[in-house]
Amino acid sequence: MGTSNTNLDVAQFLTNLRDFRYREVMMVFATAMVVAGSIVFFPGMDNVTRGIQSDVSAGLLAAFVLVAVVAGAVKGMIGFGYALITTPIFATVIDPTLAVVVLAIPPWMLNMFQIGETDTGLEFIKTEWALLALAVVGSVVGVVFLAEFSAGPIVPFLIGLVIFGYVVFQVVQNFVTVREAHHPLALGTAGFLEGFLLAVANLGPLLPAYFHTFERDVERYIGGLSMVLATIFTVRIVQMTLFTDLMTTYRLWLGSVIAVVTVVGLLIGTYLRRLEIDEAKFNWFVVALLFVISLNIFRNTIPALFL
Repeated sequence: MGTSNTNLDVAQFLTNLRDFRYREVMMVFATAMVVAGSIVFFPGMDNVTRGIQSDVSAGLLAAFVLVAVVAGAVKGMIGFGYALITTPIFATVIDPTLAVVVLAIPPWMLNMFQIGETDTGLEFIKTEWALLALAVVGSVVGVVFLAEFSAGPIVPFLIGLVIFGYVVFQVVQNFVTVREAHHPLALGTAGFLEGFLLAVANLGPLLPAYFHTFERDVERYIGGLSMVLATIFTVRIVQMTLFTDLMTTYRLWLGSVIAVVTVVGLLIGTYLRRLEIDEAKFNWFVVALLFVISLNIFRNTIPALFL
């Protein structure tokens, strides 16, 4: 389930980078883009908090940073979970639409980084190109929906139900591997819904849960999932920037800053993933994380819907 190769050969990494090797170029490109964004779009010291609610204190901003680092570590370990952790927490304090838009930047960086780090993304795209295409369609439709309508708490609540149902299924079935689940139509539908839900609510548990039912090769699982998610987030960011008024330069800057901080967590999580972890522990960690996420979503949505 893991690998004991946890050492980083810096000299070899730089050599491969100079040779424009795919793996190293992708990792550096992802990191450099968010660093550049945090510098180029810096709004000035007087405007650092202009796009956030005025009652957000310095302590709360520090808590946001901690949440981003922890979520980045989770993403590095299991290939997903960043948006599922950060979005419900951020959206309880700042405007939910602002949270959805800003938090599109860090997952883009994380997934681009992991495409290179796992070195399995290109192989995945050759066999699952239809999944990528349908995920892009779902993302485009979702961004249009987000620009025109307010989803409110109902979408996150439904997502929470899906996550909770999946957790119950996995525990009851003792983490069964459903090989028949790897069906083009079913996988394409999951990809479309993943793109739509990520665009609307920045919450996309369907595809990770679906993959987890049949894909037990961690590197391929994470690399393939990162390829799909990176594609979705790229389309989202371009569409929100060029065709709607959702992505402003301030939001680009704020998302880039959060992404830079998240790199720390990503590197920690990547290191932990490369330690020897057996399949049973990996499965329990994934399901336990999804269970906690579903409870947090219910905590934030049930009062607004039913109380």
